[in-house]
Amino acid sequence: MTAAAPAQLDHLVVAARTLDDGVAWCRATLGVEPGPGGAHPLFGTHNRLLRLDSVDHPRAYLEIIAIDPPVRPQRAPGLKRWFDLDDPALQARLAQQGPQLVHWVAAVPDLAAATAAWAALGIDRGPALAASRPTPDGLLQWQITVRDDGQRLFDGALPTLIQWGDTHPSARMASAGLTLRSLHLQHPQADRLQQALAAIGLTSVAASAGPARLITRLSGPDGQERCLTHPLLAAGNPSFP
Repeated sequence: MTAAAPAQLDHLVVAARTLDDGVAWCRATLGVEPGPGGAHPLFGTHNRLLRLDSVDHPRAYLEIIAIDPPVRPQRAPGLKRWFDLDDPALQARLAQQGPQLVHWVAAVPDLAAATAAWAALGIDRGPALAASRPTPDGLLQWQITVRDDGQRLFDGALPTLIQWGDTHPSARMASAGLTLRSLHLQHPQADRLQQALAAIGLTSVAASAGPARLITRLSGPDGQERCLTHPLLAAGNPSFP
């Protein structure tokens, strides 16, 4: 089964122990100041955002995200935050190694069709949750797949799925001078991962066999290319069977 229309890369997810850590990482690693973001009451997280210029992925951006310590998630007790942010192993790695690329999100025009396509392959990406956050221009709304356990699946190489409302956040972002050159997935189950991407019509991102990694290449305003790559495996987050 294939979704009604193709998916596309929406954004890259850089996790940080604190948002201040993430901002400092962005300045030091990418050479730019991250733009404004917002808070996510449903998950008790907050973020900063950067537009990524890309011909193949015209609405792409980079998200720096962290737990907002004073905020208790509105999710029911026992349900985890998105992107494995409640995983102790991931938090330990962020504390020891600093902010890092841990995941990516794919935008789909029909979330129900996309999740059904994956369900037919035996992949449970999680229920579609309605989420929102206030912005100076009004309420930003979307639906997103988040499992109750918060896991990313395929060690983070399988994207979370999102369907935006009337407005996409990148429409409000000024160019930061960062260009997305490529995103490549690496995973021991690369064939199965590629099958999942093909099932939702996402053919612009390739996967190859190897240890679980996301490998993305960006060029900055200084013209230099930067490669972001980190091992994605976290304890308690096994590859999906």
